[in-house]
Amino acid sequence: MLYHYTDFSAFDGIIRCGELRLNNILNMNDAAEMRLFMNGICNAVIERLRSDTDADKLSAAQDFFRREMEHEFSYSAYAACFSLHRDDASQWERYGHLGQGVCIAFHKDLLQEIAGGVISFQEVYYQEDMRGHRLVNQFCRLIRSSDPFENCLAQMQDLMNEAWINSAAFKHPSFASEREFRLVASPFISNAFVVEPKYHVAQERIKKYYPLDLNRMCGRLNMHLSDLVGEIIIGPASSQSLPILQDYLEDCGLSILKNKIVMSQCPLRKPRS
Repeated sequence: MLYHYTDFSAFDGIIRCGELRLNNILNMNDAAEMRLFMNGICNAVIERLRSDTDADKLSAAQDFFRREMEHEFSYSAYAACFSLHRDDASQWERYGHLGQGVCIAFHKDLLQEIAGGVISFQEVYYQEDMRGHRLVNQFCRLIRSSDPFENCLAQMQDLMNEAWINSAAFKHPSFASEREFRLVASPFISNAFVVEPKYHVAQERIKKYYPLDLNRMCGRLNMHLSDLVGEIIIGPASSQSLPILQDYLEDCGLSILKNKIVMSQCPLRKPRS
């Protein structure tokens, strides 16, 4: 199973509306890790080139990376996040509305099946030093073999796109205990991306996201949304009534999930008001 910790508003979107939101990673608490990866790749390439590359080509590579990083929002990936950890205190606190939310357990193999095309299913990897990353070798090899530098711009852009895609599944090693997986969309890599963005308007700001139609995705594989869900865990600090949640599922046409609800056993205290 993979566990998606969230609040009840998002839970309603997933269960009643069959919509899983892929949110902009740059608006998540992972934005620093995404930038850390990209800066690490760019800096590692420049560092390696200093010893054997002429000054003009080195300067051109630096300018290319600087321009690309200035337009990071154009390369934003969008993701929904899952963990291998069931009923986990840190997951409840970080992603489950301080334990007042809910956790949906999804069958990992079925999530893998519904992914495809521009929606990828990725296991997050945890790495601090980018100097040994394969993309550093590819960038250096390309830059060294191109004379003048302008001859490799199209291939540099392709590698940069690949780097942005990789950054969506990267986190600092201090998060390794989360054991995270993601459904990721990278709209910038394909003109065939057919999912239209939507916008969530809150009191303090507007957020852009991409909705995945779970009912349609499951239907293509002759599955039902309820087949994806293995368990529903009510948060340890939640005031949610079990009978009301069961009534809610029945009224949503998902009575089959009524017996899959459990209460969290995590001894997380309710936040002070």
